[in-house]
Amino acid sequence: MSKKSSFWCSKSGFAALLMIAVAGYFLLVEHAEHVFPFLPYLFLLMCPLMHLFMHGNHNHGGHKHDAKQEEEFSPSPEHRHENFIEQSEQNDAYREGYIEGLKAAREEANQKENKHEQ
Repeated sequence: MSKKSSFWCSKSGFAALLMIAVAGYFLLVEHAEHVFPFLPYLFLLMCPLMHLFMHGNHNHGGHKHDAKQEEEFSPSPEHRHENFIEQSEQNDAYREGYIEGLKAAREEANQKENKHEQ
């Protein structure tokens, strides 16, 4: 199963990035007085654009999931909003793992404190 490489990692993508950088440089150098009044709006525009473009790697759309596979990884509706107490009452392994994690974190904190004292 081959993974399709990103456009921006190809030669064409690199050329496009280079052209965008050159155009941006000349826009700022030659027309700075026209660009600076719009900078606050450009920063605000970056938020939705980053949201759109950065979600490209989540593989949304166009593919189908196996129903059995989805059941394994997604919690049932009644378990989605359970807190630690409700979850630990139903699952001993969950509670034991949580407690072991707390113990490990305390031991690590104690080791750091001992290093700082020495």
